[in-house]
Amino acid sequence: MEYLSFKWNDNYVKYNSQDIEYKYPYGAVSCNCDIRIRIKINKSAPIKNVFFRLGKDIDGNPYKQTLKVKEMQLEEDKNEESYNSYVYQFKIPSDPELLFYSFEIVLEDGTIKFYGNNEYELGGVGQVYQSGGHCYQITTYYEDNKTPDWYKESIIYQIFPDRFFNGNADGKINHPKKNSFIYGNWSDSPFYIRNENKEIVRWDFYGGNLKGIDKKLDYIKDLGVNLIYLNPIFEATSNHRYDTGDYKKVDEVLGTEDDLKNLINNAKDREIGIILDGVFNHTGRDSKYFNRFSNYDSTGAYNSVGSPYYDWYKFKKYPNDYECWWGVKDLPCVNESIPSFVNYIIEDEDSVIAHWMKLGIRGWRLDVADELPSKFLEKLRERCHEIDPDSVILGEVWEDATNKISYNKRRSYMRGRQLDSVTNYPFKEIFLDYISNKFDTKKLLMLFDNMKENYPKENFYALANIISSHDVERIITMCEKAAINIQEEIYRRELHKERILTKEHLSEIIGERILKIIVTMQMVFPGVPVIYYGDEVGVYGGKDPDNRRTYPWGQENKEVYNMYKDLIRLRKSSKMFSIGEFNQIYIKEDIYGIVREYEDDYALIIVNRHPINFYDIEFRDLDFEELYNYETKERVQLNNEILKLNIRPLSVTIFTNKKY
Repeated sequence: MEYLSFKWNDNYVKYNSQDIEYKYPYGAVSCNCDIRIRIKINKSAPIKNVFFRLGKDIDGNPYKQTLKVKEMQLEEDKNEESYNSYVYQFKIPSDPELLFYSFEIVLEDGTIKFYGNNEYELGGVGQVYQSGGHCYQITTYYEDNKTPDWYKESIIYQIFPDRFFNGNADGKINHPKKNSFIYGNWSDSPFYIRNENKEIVRWDFYGGNLKGIDKKLDYIKDLGVNLIYLNPIFEATSNHRYDTGDYKKVDEVLGTEDDLKNLINNAKDREIGIILDGVFNHTGRDSKYFNRFSNYDSTGAYNSVGSPYYDWYKFKKYPNDYECWWGVKDLPCVNESIPSFVNYIIEDEDSVIAHWMKLGIRGWRLDVADELPSKFLEKLRERCHEIDPDSVILGEVWEDATNKISYNKRRSYMRGRQLDSVTNYPFKEIFLDYISNKFDTKKLLMLFDNMKENYPKENFYALANIISSHDVERIITMCEKAAINIQEEIYRRELHKERILTKEHLSEIIGERILKIIVTMQMVFPGVPVIYYGDEVGVYGGKDPDNRRTYPWGQENKEVYNMYKDLIRLRKSSKMFSIGEFNQIYIKEDIYGIVREYEDDYALIIVNRHPINFYDIEFRDLDFEELYNYETKERVQLNNEILKLNIRPLSVTIFTNKKY
């Protein structure tokens, strides 16, 4: 028989999950949507059958899945004569679920080949496997999934309240806490006082407060911000306040509820919204609910098994052995499924959610969302939308939230009932790794194309693109570290010999250029930029507590500030940067490009990550007579729709079809 002399070639198979010729519609899909899957196989291959393998988790267990195997229908490929198409169509169920798929190819001689996701599991073009292999992902979501338009077009400014500004006329600190210490100078470096067990025994304060934020609203407005995210402000023992003492009381060091009300109203007058940090996975042990030290006039769970809060906590051996967040005894975990806790936080007429939402906040950032049950998240979002249908729920999730596994359970954050947005920490990590030469431009495209493919469009454009926070090193510090590594590589390989650069000067230039690339990409990328207070004026900061330094009023880095302000202005000058179409371009191994478009607005952004090399590049078939270099404001002439450029080392260049 003819197939006995046939030799298989993996290149006989063609599929690309990110190309609508192969999978339609693109990316995540809504419930009740029809999907068409097409795989192409070279006619030289003696094919007997091709099967579509569709799997899903059983009851959210990612380690147990159902599998349906359906034969695909042969169709003649009108575009490629040497290939046959095999097609399978199906409808997404009315309830969203995460789907996984691959292909099984049976040859005439009985040999079976499998085709699935690539080795990086990043979607797009896959590969042939001899058995099993990686699956592709399809995220599905409710048809009415919608994120607030105002949020997608926001610039977020995150404030750690104690470190921003003291708004008291006399500069004194409100109600200093028992057994705490106050820094002698606003510019002192933060540090912790710990005991032999590494536990913090005396909390430190600078005295920033809500009045201070209120007094700086004009500064925040002038920067271009329209949404403030406040780290926790409720009563607590610590300066970070993730150890909540009373959910319904503003910490006295920060001020009063009236101060918060004034801040919300004055911010609203400037078209600035405010979201609060909700810490609902744990409380403080020094709280009215647990009351470990009897500092509250309440019967806490630690005080008596008859406490109204006893069922909130998970005691192993009463009263001193209890579940706590990551083993931190200060933070006893709560059981978020207990009705009395759900009522107190969400359902009651004056629940925690209702109390602060009715004061005028626009939504919540949810601490450790991975630790919160799905039902709790759904009820919380539903209650928020009852009070303000345009409110936003931002969850702290550090990885891809579309397929996140937490405590051996698949989470369903992005299906339209739980979270609108998540903290997109991968954004910064991807760019820093790329600039540090850990992978090439092709891999960079794959990483962001996978992100775009996995998230529903509404959520992709709502991702909170974080480059610094109270939990990680500040961006300028990370850029400086990357610069030192790049500098050492340049000198090790003697790449500097053709350029007159001293070692110190080179390191400084590299750090500044990396920062500009990262911040520029934050402002031109889909998603909502998040600025951690002080980043915009060059504040350094290593790991906690160094990343929680004070804002340096009067000592700002004006060059960094002007860069931020200019790029924020660009972002807000056209909707193409917030909700416009987004496409990536592979240019060279070291050169990356993106295109943003909205109506008749167009922008081309080019990054050269190489620290020494200039590159000459061409873009063809651009339907413009001219473009403008955003930085220089110079007009760039196109010749027969061809754009010729010389791109300088370690740079980002923006071209637009209009002057901004």
